[in-house]
Amino acid sequence: MTMTTAPVTHMLNVPGAHLYYEVRGTGPLVVLVGAPMDADSFAPLADLLADEYTVLTTDPRGIKRSRVDDRDRDSTPELRADDLARLITHLDAGPAIALGSSGGALTVLALVQAHPELVSTAIAHEPPLNELLDDRAELHAKTEEIIATHLAGDTVGAWRKFLALANIHMPDEVFQAMFAGERDAQAEADDHFQHAHMLRPSTRWVPDLGLLRSASSRVIVGIGEESGAQLCERTSEALAAALDIVPTRFPGDHIGFAHAPESFATRLREVLADS
Repeated sequence: MTMTTAPVTHMLNVPGAHLYYEVRGTGPLVVLVGAPMDADSFAPLADLLADEYTVLTTDPRGIKRSRVDDRDRDSTPELRADDLARLITHLDAGPAIALGSSGGALTVLALVQAHPELVSTAIAHEPPLNELLDDRAELHAKTEEIIATHLAGDTVGAWRKFLALANIHMPDEVFQAMFAGERDAQAEADDHFQHAHMLRPSTRWVPDLGLLRSASSRVIVGIGEESGAQLCERTSEALAAALDIVPTRFPGDHIGFAHAPESFATRLREVLADS
């Protein structure tokens, strides 16, 4: 059973944004980050880790409680990495173990490239690195279709195209509950920011493989055990091959940390014990 650990919540002013973040527990610093996933998505996992670690979670800039001064500015992996560097430095608790999932995995990789001294171990869990795949032109074209569909006002259609491109299969009743029902203003604002200002710069981001290979940080590529044939399994395998490392399997699928936090926490502790 997951034990809830009440986080201490804070705001940190950074250039162009006001970052919401939460801190739990004591011990070595672990950062859990997503994009567009917010801090709430990682709360069950953070609670489980807080008995051994100081756990930092945050809303990425422009999402939920992390406000930005200019909502027309794109959120790039480099910009989000700079935010993360400022948070770690502000806490004065590094170097950190940083686990990023999906777009957050790009954030963590960009952080290693820019500030390896702030990261002891970086776990990039299913980064959407479309640029590493041979069919990237087709993937980029379909991503542009998703963005255009959303901006035309068809939120449900955009999410259907997104899941189809990602090769993520979801029962229709679950899809309807998540995307087709009544949604609050914050969810709609986050959706717009994700589609208009995060999706393109994230999926077109190209990692500096030389910097990642030579960094003092240990880089781990994570893949969900149940992510077979999904797009982010393909991109993760491509990154691992480019870095000449063996991918590390974690429980669940693309968001296994949220669906199965207990088994994910157990596996994460095993991985870190081998570091």
